[in-house]
Amino acid sequence: MRRLKVLLALLLALSMIAAACGDDDDSSSGGDDGGSDTSDDGGDDGGDDGGDDTGDDSEEMATDYGVDAENKVIRVGINGDLTGPFASLVAEIVAAQEVYWEVFNANGGYNGWTVETVVLDSGYQTDIGIQNYETLAQESDDGVLMITENTGSPITAAIAEQAAEDDLLVIPLSWASLWPDPAFGAAILEKQTTYCVEAMNGVEWLKGKVESDGLEPALAIIGRPGEYGEDGSVGAALAAEALGIPIVYDGTGAVAGDDRTAVVANVVGSGATMVWTTLTPGELLDVFGNAVSQGFRAYWSGNQPSFNYLVHMPSDFADEFSEFYFQSGYQASWASPGIAGMETMVAAMVEARPELNISDVYTTGWIEGIMAETLITAAIDQGDLTRANMVAISQDPSFSVDFQGLSANQSWPQDYNEAVVRSSWIYDVDASQFNLIPLGEYTPENPGSTGLIPIEQDYVGTAAGSFMFDGPCIDPSG
Repeated sequence: MRRLKVLLALLLALSMIAAACGDDDDSSSGGDDGGSDTSDDGGDDGGDDGGDDTGDDSEEMATDYGVDAENKVIRVGINGDLTGPFASLVAEIVAAQEVYWEVFNANGGYNGWTVETVVLDSGYQTDIGIQNYETLAQESDDGVLMITENTGSPITAAIAEQAAEDDLLVIPLSWASLWPDPAFGAAILEKQTTYCVEAMNGVEWLKGKVESDGLEPALAIIGRPGEYGEDGSVGAALAAEALGIPIVYDGTGAVAGDDRTAVVANVVGSGATMVWTTLTPGELLDVFGNAVSQGFRAYWSGNQPSFNYLVHMPSDFADEFSEFYFQSGYQASWASPGIAGMETMVAAMVEARPELNISDVYTTGWIEGIMAETLITAAIDQGDLTRANMVAISQDPSFSVDFQGLSANQSWPQDYNEAVVRSSWIYDVDASQFNLIPLGEYTPENPGSTGLIPIEQDYVGTAAGSFMFDGPCIDPSG
């Protein structure tokens, strides 16, 4: 791990590059962008035994770092942005994952094994994120078995090679198309689809919306530099090529800095009937607001977290977002009915964190918990709670995770084309439904709403469904 310190100076530049969700100047971010416990009313089948099996298997368990075999405690790490530009988003995701493990432990864990979370704040700074990784990866009792969240594409890209050498499994809070590549992300266990595939699906869905209004599809692409912006923009262009949609403005990487006047002018003058964005919420508010103020009319959508209900619903352009914007994403929104995993998560969050507001991104933290629990219970069953075995389980062709309806179930084949999840969700933006309430006020009759209403669940367009991927859509920045 000391090799990371040698590379630190080179990697510092990455802290200026936007990643999973935006830049350091934007203080708000939207969630995109599961539910398992070991209680009787839901949870991962891997935890069926709950705390009933109290036999002492600790002496027979193979362990190395991040496991207290004597007390049967497993340490997992979170390298999150709790004070940087995405703090409001990440704090809610971390809260959900912490509640997940509280429920898991309260139900006896698995065969008496419980989980302790170690949370470190990166502030979304790459150098600090690297230092946090070194702390979590240390080969001592103070290390962790795995990292169950690592915020951001730049930090994840900076530690990906070292994580593979350390056999330290990492679940990223990033959907860059880099992670399914075994050559780059061997220890990075991505969740859900990629920004690239999400954009391909979103553009195809927008095409259908435009045509249903009797208009000719004409696409404008607006993106920011870095893995996040470029991945989404490339996906939009791939869909346009596959579907025969003319690109009337290609603003890939054009939104950099605070002056977006030229971008707005190019969009307004382009004749576009559909716009795909891969931006931060603040950037989207600026570009969208100025464009519609100048009379530009088209249907818009974008990668999560381009849209953030906390930023856009209370804005002066809430009505225009409701009319013209459709958000893309990966999973069920808050209190979506008829989903077993959602019912479990809502009940747990309401009981454990009544002071917090409802949020769509709790689902992300819950899904991270499901992934980690599925891995941990499999390792316990094998009698091997070593870091290397966690990586080996994730790479086993038979390994898969059931997200209980919260998102598409997932497995991780070592072939990139097979590994990429092809489905995403489409949400209507409805400011009239926006009703942000504390969790303590939740009832089934008054669940509250973020204003994002699912209209397509696990949508797979023809372009994304048939595309043959030979690797990531982008190269790592820097």
